[in-house]
This record gives sequence, C-alpha cells and structure tokens, in this order.
Amino acid sequence: QVQLVESGGGLVQAGGSLTLSCVATGKFSSIVFMGWYRQAPGKQREWVAGVKNDGVLSDAESVKGRFTVSRDNAKNTVYLHMNNLKPEDTAVYYCRVITDQDYWGQGTQVTVSS
Repeated sequence: QVQLVESGGGLVQAGGSLTLSCVATGKFSSIVFMGWYRQAPGKQREWVAGVKNDGVLSDAESVKGRFTVSRDNAKNTVYLHMNNLKPEDTAVYYCRVITDQDYWGQGTQVTVSS
C-alpha cells in the first residue's frame, strides 16, 4: 500500500510562485510514474505535468514555460514548481503515483488572486 502526502499549496497573488511536493511512502516496488493533475471548481480533473520512470517529462500546454515538474527518486518525491501563476491556475492539485497500482493524493488547494 502506498500513501501520498502532498504539501505546498496556498494563496498567492498573480505572478507569484509556489512549489508543491508529494512524498510516496509505504511498501511498493518500483514507481513507474509520478505526476500532477488539477481540478478547478465545476471542471473536470485535468493533466498538469509528470515524470516517467525513464525520466521523460511532459506537461500540459496551459502550463508550458511556467510550471516545471521534477522528481527525487531517492526520496520518492515529486515536485511541481509553479511560476508566473495566473488566477486560472486556481484549483485543487492532486499527486498521482503509479507503481503496480494507481494511487492519488488527497489534494492541496492552490488559490491565485488577481
């Protein structure tokens, strides 16, 4: 069983920065994927960014050039560095980790004021 603990959310003004962290703990074999999704009020959950086991990074068009995902394999931690935040980035951000099963964090709120 894997537990995911997210942190780093909060309230920030437009143009500001935040870094989210997600630590995976528990018993598991190898981690295949670590990444981030978000869900704004009244909208579907959407892909943000992630890192596969081979180190390949990918991110959504809406965050390109502003958000950077990174992973520390020794700490089983994935980060989301968010710069130049916009009000439309306001959402609950969820960590997702795939081992031989699919796990989701509880979510952390990011609110960007204009």
